Amino acid sequence: MTTAHQQESEAPGADPAGGEAAGLPRPEARDASAASAASAPSAVRPLPARLAYGLAALSGFFYFLGFPGMDLWPIAFFGLVPLIVALRGQTPGRAALLGWIAGFVMTMTGFYWLLEMLRVFSGFPTILCALFMAILCAYQAGRIALCGWLYGRAEARGWPGPVAFALAFVTSELVFPLLFPWYYGASVHNAPVMGQVADLGGPYLVGLVLVAANLALAELVMFRLDRGLLRAAPPGAHRDPHAYRGAVSPPGRGRPLNRAVLAVGVAAPALAAVYGVLRMRAVDAAAAAAEPITIGIVQPNLALFDRRNAVKIHVNRTRELAKQGAGLVVWSEAGVPQAFRESAYKTEVQRSLTSRLGVPTVVGTVVHRLPPNTHERGVSFNTALMAGEEGEILGRYDKQYLLAFGEYLPLGDTIPYLYTLSPNSGRFSPGTSLAPLEWNGHRLATMICYEDILPHFVNKLVAEGDPDLLVNLTNDAWFGDTTEPWIHLALAKMRAIEHRRYLVRATNSGVSAIVDPVGRVVVHSDTFKEQSLLGDARFMRARTVYGTVQDIPWYAAAVVIAAMALFTRPERWRRQRVAG
Repeated sequence: MTTAHQQESEAPGADPAGGEAAGLPRPEARDASAASAASAPSAVRPLPARLAYGLAALSGFFYFLGFPGMDLWPIAFFGLVPLIVALRGQTPGRAALLGWIAGFVMTMTGFYWLLEMLRVFSGFPTILCALFMAILCAYQAGRIALCGWLYGRAEARGWPGPVAFALAFVTSELVFPLLFPWYYGASVHNAPVMGQVADLGGPYLVGLVLVAANLALAELVMFRLDRGLLRAAPPGAHRDPHAYRGAVSPPGRGRPLNRAVLAVGVAAPALAAVYGVLRMRAVDAAAAAAEPITIGIVQPNLALFDRRNAVKIHVNRTRELAKQGAGLVVWSEAGVPQAFRESAYKTEVQRSLTSRLGVPTVVGTVVHRLPPNTHERGVSFNTALMAGEEGEILGRYDKQYLLAFGEYLPLGDTIPYLYTLSPNSGRFSPGTSLAPLEWNGHRLATMICYEDILPHFVNKLVAEGDPDLLVNLTNDAWFGDTTEPWIHLALAKMRAIEHRRYLVRATNSGVSAIVDPVGRVVVHSDTFKEQSLLGDARFMRARTVYGTVQDIPWYAAAVVIAAMALFTRPERWRRQRVAG
């Protein structure tokens, strides 16, 4: 029997068709004592490198197909199976590489729109932008590489593979820093009954339900694979419990089927679906009893670098929506890109804009803080303002999570010359307040741009202000007429479920939408069309498990998988496993 530690020290160029591939042990493995072999973690035979790499790449492509944008969401229930099978028995380094391959294929296909964004905003040649895209995707793929490495370390130390993979997967989603965050659970955004567990554990729990199904299917695949390998082993090899690397059961029998993994893989999606049906009914009943409001959304479809008609479009469209019965209108991110002086923005905005609207409006604009020293450039903020019925400014929120290269240039303040190389990059500063926009006894938790896809940030917003409506102002025109606006909407829909509140999204070029507290889209716009939307929402407040405990359980899971990666499974547990 070859231990996981011995596998790690094997030469990577070992002939997969040689004696070891047929199940014959190395001489030093034959000389190991029976007691030591019986207490060591049961090793498994890893797949040959080329086959494992191909399976990892296949999982990356499945991930892309099942994700929002492509929306073949049933693939999410089996898309990780090739990767799980490929990871089994691999060294931690090889497991990390397999995860990275899956992640790189997924990001290069799923984030194809990065190429145009980089080309437009950096001003660099296309070939250089393609290189930057590959570098960025290589970095983002590190999240699944981290999952693979944690799994490989834990399995090599004798911990159960399915448990290790589930913990590694959720930890990688939680802790790995990304420029463009995404979550596997968003794959089922068009099957809202499967997403309702988000109010218990956020997108991480939704993802784990899908991972459970993948682990069960992978268990079936590996069981069949091991049975086939056992039949292919040389005569008599299966009679020695330490001779065949794939044997994890008493001599003469094949690998036992892990029925616990199968049971969890079936029960988790089934229970999530039952919970979803019950919660949707309860939340719908609560929504029916809540205070209604008709909300208008202005989608101006302004060009990125030509916004001469911004004021005219917003004012005219808002007046039309007011006549149609809108009780509140929401504009998109920086819908009116004029920079108002911070010292006088309330009077300037009311005089030039909001006094003409005739309806309470959330205004997207820019506020500029002049420097005390005229030789400095000052500070700009990407801002949402709450205007009352008479146009008076009642509140302000400044965006906190700025987008690199779009709103600021990394190291740009330290090396100002970088802005000459990337002239289209903005120079914004982040806000600091989590206070909601208040109006007429209501509180609006406001998010700008991709802040609505950050569950931990929205948790803080809701905890700080106890809002009764979620509002997002976005401009996705940066990414062109691609799948990105639909991906953004799908990721944002989880916030409505997590906090059981309506979510209103006003975007410059689409997709603008109103999402109800169970994640259904009430109304949405087309992309790259000037449009006005009118839809019904309700003011709601609710306490959810996820809103209360937030990510504490997932950080605990991260601690557990870190411990599994660092420490070998206790001897007595391994003996129990072999005896069983």
